[in-house]
Amino acid sequence: MSADLQKLLTWLSPAFPVGAFAWSAGLETAIVNRSVADRASAEDWIAGTLAHGTLKTDAILLAHAHRAFEDPAALQELSDLCLALTPSRERQVETIQTGNAFLLAAAAWPLDRQLSLPRPCPYPIAVGALSGAHAIGLGDTLLAFLTAVVHAQVSVAVRLVPIGQTDGLAIMAALEPAVAHMADLCQHATLDEIGSVAYGADIAQMQHETLRTRIFRS
Repeated sequence: MSADLQKLLTWLSPAFPVGAFAWSAGLETAIVNRSVADRASAEDWIAGTLAHGTLKTDAILLAHAHRAFEDPAALQELSDLCLALTPSRERQVETIQTGNAFLLAAAAWPLDRQLSLPRPCPYPIAVGALSGAHAIGLGDTLLAFLTAVVHAQVSVAVRLVPIGQTDGLAIMAALEPAVAHMADLCQHATLDEIGSVAYGADIAQMQHETLRTRIFRS
Protein backbone atom coordinates (compact mmCIF):
# COMPACT_ATOMS: atom_id res chain seq x y z
CA MET A 1 0.00 0.00 0.00
CA SER A 2 1.23 3.48 -0.81
CA ALA A 3 0.44 4.72 2.72
CA ASP A 4 2.68 2.03 4.22
CA LEU A 5 5.49 2.93 1.84
CA GLN A 6 5.11 6.60 2.74
CA LYS A 7 5.47 5.80 6.44
CA LEU A 8 8.57 3.69 5.90
CA LEU A 9 10.19 6.32 3.67
CA THR A 10 9.54 8.95 6.32
CA TRP A 11 10.32 6.94 9.46
CA LEU A 12 13.61 5.60 8.09
CA SER A 13 14.68 8.75 6.28
CA PRO A 14 17.91 10.48 7.45
CA ALA A 15 15.67 13.50 8.11
CA PHE A 16 13.55 11.65 10.69
CA PRO A 17 14.60 13.05 14.10
CA VAL A 18 16.13 10.03 15.79
CA GLY A 19 19.71 11.34 15.72
CA ALA A 20 21.09 8.33 13.82
CA PHE A 21 23.49 10.61 11.90
CA ALA A 22 25.53 11.12 15.10
CA TRP A 23 26.58 7.47 15.42
CA SER A 24 29.05 5.43 13.38
CA ALA A 25 28.69 2.01 15.10
CA GLY A 26 32.47 1.74 15.38
CA LEU A 27 33.19 2.61 11.76
CA GLU A 28 34.97 5.80 12.82
CA THR A 29 37.44 3.68 14.81
CA ALA A 30 38.04 1.44 11.79
CA ILE A 31 38.74 4.48 9.64
CA VAL A 32 41.12 5.98 12.19
CA ASN A 33 43.12 2.75 12.49
CA ARG A 34 43.07 2.29 8.69
CA SER A 35 41.12 -0.96 8.68
CA VAL A 36 38.82 0.97 6.36
CA ALA A 37 40.78 3.14 3.97
CA ASP A 38 39.10 3.02 0.55
CA ARG A 39 35.96 1.95 -1.29
CA ALA A 40 36.75 -1.77 -1.24
CA SER A 41 37.51 -1.93 2.48
CA ALA A 42 34.46 0.22 3.31
CA GLU A 43 32.22 -2.12 1.34
CA ASP A 44 33.76 -5.19 3.00
CA TRP A 45 33.28 -3.68 6.47
CA ILE A 46 29.64 -2.79 5.92
CA ALA A 47 28.88 -6.10 4.21
CA GLY A 48 30.44 -7.94 7.15
CA THR A 49 28.33 -6.20 9.77
CA LEU A 50 25.27 -6.86 7.63
CA ALA A 51 25.92 -10.57 7.22
CA HIS A 52 27.61 -11.43 10.52
CA GLY A 53 27.16 -8.60 13.01
CA THR A 54 24.77 -6.27 14.74
CA LEU A 55 22.70 -5.44 11.66
CA LYS A 56 21.59 -9.05 11.33
CA THR A 57 20.91 -9.30 15.07
CA ASP A 58 18.84 -6.11 15.05
CA ALA A 59 16.85 -7.27 12.03
CA ILE A 60 15.92 -10.58 13.69
CA LEU A 61 14.84 -8.78 16.85
CA LEU A 62 12.85 -6.28 14.77
CA ALA A 63 10.99 -9.14 13.07
CA HIS A 64 10.00 -10.69 16.39
CA ALA A 65 8.90 -7.30 17.77
CA HIS A 66 6.79 -6.77 14.65
CA ARG A 67 4.90 -10.00 15.33
CA ALA A 68 4.63 -9.38 19.09
CA PHE A 69 3.46 -5.74 19.03
CA GLU A 70 0.36 -6.61 21.07
CA ASP A 71 2.28 -8.60 23.70
CA PRO A 72 3.95 -6.32 26.28
CA ALA A 73 5.72 -9.20 28.03
CA ALA A 74 7.22 -10.48 24.79
CA LEU A 75 8.33 -6.97 23.81
CA GLN A 76 10.00 -6.52 27.19
CA GLU A 77 11.88 -9.80 26.78
CA LEU A 78 12.99 -8.76 23.28
CA SER A 79 14.13 -5.40 24.63
CA ASP A 80 16.11 -7.04 27.42
CA LEU A 81 17.72 -9.43 24.93
CA CYS A 82 18.58 -6.59 22.57
CA LEU A 83 20.29 -4.61 25.32
CA ALA A 84 22.10 -7.71 26.61
CA LEU A 85 23.56 -8.27 23.15
CA THR A 86 25.01 -4.78 22.74
CA PRO A 87 28.81 -5.16 22.70
CA SER A 88 29.72 -1.73 24.10
CA ARG A 89 28.46 1.08 26.28
CA GLU A 90 28.23 3.49 23.35
CA ARG A 91 26.26 0.95 21.32
CA GLN A 92 23.77 0.54 24.16
CA VAL A 93 23.32 4.30 24.51
CA GLU A 94 22.85 4.56 20.74
CA THR A 95 20.09 1.98 20.48
CA ILE A 96 18.26 3.36 23.53
CA GLN A 97 18.41 7.00 22.45
CA THR A 98 17.45 6.36 18.83
CA GLY A 99 14.68 3.97 19.89
CA ASN A 100 13.12 6.40 22.34
CA ALA A 101 13.45 9.24 19.83
CA PHE A 102 11.77 7.10 17.17
CA LEU A 103 8.78 6.42 19.42
CA LEU A 104 8.46 10.11 20.26
CA ALA A 105 8.60 11.21 16.62
CA ALA A 106 6.33 8.41 15.35
CA ALA A 107 3.61 9.54 17.77
CA ALA A 108 2.62 11.97 15.02
CA TRP A 109 0.99 8.92 13.39
CA PRO A 110 -1.66 7.97 15.99
CA LEU A 111 -2.90 4.44 16.58
CA ASP A 112 -6.44 3.35 17.43
CA ARG A 113 -5.17 2.11 20.77
CA GLN A 114 -2.04 2.79 22.77
CA LEU A 115 0.75 0.23 22.73
CA SER A 116 2.48 -0.91 25.90
CA LEU A 117 6.14 -0.66 24.94
CA PRO A 118 9.31 -1.20 26.98
CA ARG A 119 11.09 1.75 28.54
CA PRO A 120 13.78 2.14 27.46
CA CYS A 121 12.90 0.78 24.02
CA PRO A 122 15.83 -0.18 21.76
CA TYR A 123 15.63 1.07 18.19
CA PRO A 124 14.91 -2.24 16.38
CA ILE A 125 12.20 -3.09 18.92
CA ALA A 126 10.61 0.33 18.46
CA VAL A 127 10.65 0.13 14.66
CA GLY A 128 9.36 -3.44 14.62
CA ALA A 129 6.55 -2.89 17.12
CA LEU A 130 5.32 0.37 15.56
CA SER A 131 5.41 -1.07 12.05
CA GLY A 132 3.47 -4.10 13.22
CA ALA A 133 0.91 -1.93 15.00
CA HIS A 134 0.39 0.08 11.81
CA ALA A 135 -0.02 -3.18 9.81
CA ILE A 136 3.00 -2.45 7.64
CA GLY A 137 4.36 -5.62 6.05
CA LEU A 138 7.30 -7.23 7.83
CA GLY A 139 9.27 -7.87 4.65
CA ASP A 140 9.00 -4.24 3.55
CA THR A 141 9.89 -3.02 7.05
CA LEU A 142 13.01 -5.17 7.20
CA LEU A 143 14.12 -4.11 3.73
CA ALA A 144 13.65 -0.44 4.57
CA PHE A 145 15.33 -0.75 7.97
CA LEU A 146 18.42 -2.55 6.67
CA THR A 147 18.70 -0.24 3.67
CA ALA A 148 18.57 2.82 5.92
CA VAL A 149 21.27 1.53 8.28
CA VAL A 150 23.55 0.50 5.41
CA HIS A 151 23.12 3.93 3.81
CA ALA A 152 23.98 5.58 7.13
CA GLN A 153 27.20 3.56 7.30
CA VAL A 154 28.06 4.50 3.73
CA SER A 155 27.51 8.15 4.64
CA VAL A 156 30.08 7.82 7.44
CA ALA A 157 32.61 6.36 4.99
CA VAL A 158 31.93 9.07 2.41
CA ARG A 159 32.68 11.78 4.96
CA LEU A 160 35.56 10.26 6.92
CA VAL A 161 37.64 7.99 4.65
CA PRO A 162 36.81 9.97 2.47
CA ILE A 163 35.68 7.98 -0.55
CA GLY A 164 33.45 10.51 -2.31
CA GLN A 165 29.84 10.35 -3.39
CA THR A 166 30.44 8.25 -6.51
CA ASP A 167 32.12 5.43 -4.58
CA GLY A 168 29.50 5.71 -1.85
CA LEU A 169 26.70 5.22 -4.35
CA ALA A 170 28.58 2.30 -5.89
CA ILE A 171 28.71 0.62 -2.46
CA MET A 172 24.98 1.15 -1.98
CA ALA A 173 24.26 -0.40 -5.37
CA ALA A 174 26.61 -3.32 -4.80
CA LEU A 175 25.05 -4.19 -1.43
CA GLU A 176 21.42 -4.13 -2.59
CA PRO A 177 21.27 -7.92 -3.23
CA ALA A 178 22.84 -8.65 0.18
CA VAL A 179 20.35 -6.34 1.91
CA ALA A 180 17.41 -8.00 0.15
CA HIS A 181 18.73 -11.46 1.07
CA MET A 182 19.19 -10.50 4.72
CA ALA A 183 15.70 -8.99 4.90
CA ASP A 184 14.22 -12.23 3.62
CA LEU A 185 16.37 -14.39 5.91
CA CYS A 186 15.57 -12.39 9.05
CA GLN A 187 11.86 -12.41 8.27
CA HIS A 188 11.82 -16.13 9.05
CA ALA A 189 14.69 -16.43 11.55
CA THR A 190 14.20 -17.68 15.11
CA LEU A 191 15.82 -16.04 18.12
CA ASP A 192 18.10 -19.08 18.34
CA GLU A 193 19.60 -18.02 15.01
CA ILE A 194 20.97 -14.81 16.49
CA GLY A 195 24.75 -14.87 16.53
CA SER A 196 27.58 -12.50 15.70
CA VAL A 197 31.12 -13.20 14.55
CA ALA A 198 31.87 -9.59 13.56
CA TYR A 199 34.48 -9.27 16.30
CA GLY A 200 36.37 -6.49 14.55
CA ALA A 201 33.28 -4.28 14.49
CA ASP A 202 32.48 -5.10 18.13
CA ILE A 203 36.01 -4.24 19.26
CA ALA A 204 35.94 -1.05 17.19
CA GLN A 205 32.80 0.03 19.04
CA MET A 206 34.46 -0.68 22.39
CA GLN A 207 37.58 1.26 21.40
CA HIS A 208 35.73 4.26 20.04
CA GLU A 209 35.26 5.97 23.41
CA THR A 210 39.05 6.08 23.86
CA LEU A 211 39.78 7.90 20.58
CA ARG A 212 41.47 11.23 21.23
CA THR A 213 39.48 13.00 18.50
CA ARG A 214 35.97 11.91 17.65
CA ILE A 215 33.38 13.23 15.23
CA PHE A 216 30.73 10.58 15.90
CA ARG A 217 29.31 9.33 19.19
CA SER A 218 30.10 5.65 18.56
